Amino acid sequence: MLVQETISHKTLQELEAGLHEILAAPKQKGELAMIVRRPEKLEREELQEGELNEALGLVGDNWLARSSEGSPNARPEPDTQLTLMNTRAVQLMAGERVRWKLAGDQLYVDLDLSKENLPPGTRLSVGSAVLEVTAVPHTGCKKFVERFGMDAMIFVNSPTAKDLRLRGMYAKVVKPGTLKVGDIIQKIS
Repeated sequence: MLVQETISHKTLQELEAGLHEILAAPKQKGELAMIVRRPEKLEREELQEGELNEALGLVGDNWLARSSEGSPNARPEPDTQLTLMNTRAVQLMAGERVRWKLAGDQLYVDLDLSKENLPPGTRLSVGSAVLEVTAVPHTGCKKFVERFGMDAMIFVNSPTAKDLRLRGMYAKVVKPGTLKVGDIIQKIS
């Protein structure tokens, strides 16, 4: 179960002041800093190693069940299989690393996730797997506001922040494989 202690959230001014650090993220090749599996609603398991597969996404994650619930005909939306978040952005909003997983994403990477750098269709290798960036926008929700504050929601949903994908982005598995914390994540042609 996710436990959230009372914490003061950063102001919009504090978040905007940290934007320069996010903009300095590597563009071609970065590092996978954290893997988080969501086995049940409101549960998070930090992994050192994970398995990605084309049907399930991150093996052991509840994406398939959650994705099927909200979609027409109870079919999963493959373009929302995985969520990636920039480590510099989550660090700015969440602070301590132990709070990163509250964002609800699965892969936390030190890489420029902007639409300009990673347009839909871009492929990324991480470990022995290959991902493809999808066009579905990833936005904050009520839980994001509860965990990081309304100013964080405003920050990630500004037009500039949406182009930078400060809330993260969706991807799907196109080649299954194993990934580990510390693996290189990089754009491939």
